[in-house]
Amino acid sequence: MKKLVLSAMLLVASVSTFAQNYTNDKAHSKLGFSVPHMTISDVEGEFKNFDVHLNFTKVDLTDAKFHVVADVNSINTGIEARDNHLKSADFFNASKNSKLEFTSKTISKVKGNNYKLMGDLSLNGVTKPVALNLIYNGSVDNQGVKTYGFTIKGKIKRSDFNIGTTFPEAVVGDVVTLTSNLEFATPKK
Repeated sequence: MKKLVLSAMLLVASVSTFAQNYTNDKAHSKLGFSVPHMTISDVEGEFKNFDVHLNFTKVDLTDAKFHVVADVNSINTGIEARDNHLKSADFFNASKNSKLEFTSKTISKVKGNNYKLMGDLSLNGVTKPVALNLIYNGSVDNQGVKTYGFTIKGKIKRSDFNIGTTFPEAVVGDVVTLTSNLEFATPKK
């Protein structure tokens, strides 16, 4: 019985030492998007101010949890007038809904380092389930700090979140492509 209890304690200790909470490395992370403009080109942008929290205990990442919070007022497309218009009630209504939030619910391995990430996305006061594609790019030892890399991509419809509903799809496309490149470093103790 003592051996069983000792084995159980060692297993719990080994899992808890591996269990980590990570926050994205802001200098090496991006939360971006693109949307068709007038059906002939894409306009790209990003949210400059955001945090991604990651927690996982399993080496295969099947219990990974991602939580993203971005400041809608930090939207940046490279054109200040367009950014201000996107923050207005015509699009994000940032004065009332200043936060973009994603909370993952499940992650499942598809093949190799490819996963399906399911979760709830909240934008403009609307919360909807979304499916995203996650690629685990691996990990490296960066001067004694274990660093993990991920690419997350997916598509959403802006109309599902009541964003820009007065603009026809021929002017601003309804399908928005999301792309996020993220790095996480092992927290220093």
